[in-house]
Amino acid sequence: MPAFHSLYGRNFGIEPSSGALVSDQGTKTATATGTGGTGTATLHKTSGKVTTGALTTAAAATHVLTLTNSKIAAGDTVLVTVGKGSATAGTPTVADVTPGNGSVTIAIQNIHASAAVNGTLVIGFLVLKP
Repeated sequence: MPAFHSLYGRNFGIEPSSGALVSDQGTKTATATGTGGTGTATLHKTSGKVTTGALTTAAAATHVLTLTNSKIAAGDTVLVTVGKGSATAGTPTVADVTPGNGSVTIAIQNIHASAAVNGTLVIGFLVLKP
């Protein structure tokens, strides 16, 4: 259990076992709905991971995830990573991140020349306040 301290009304701390910076507690994972070109998920945390549904995103195609999150404001910076969950093919990369009030839109593009993404992706995010 991390030791949290309050700074300007926000909790933050270091997870002793991993040394990771944590900014809030509770479940930090969500599963997205939608397996076509778009998906949606809800996770009200300043950091976390979203697992997409099983995708078949063709080469050069884009999957757009809209994450509903009350911790995000339009002026925030949202850092995003993408990795393969169950997918074994394709080359997913973060193409665009657009924060809004209460949500962020994340575009993931498959930049592989010919192989489609063939399974789930795991999208990690971290919200930075100005």
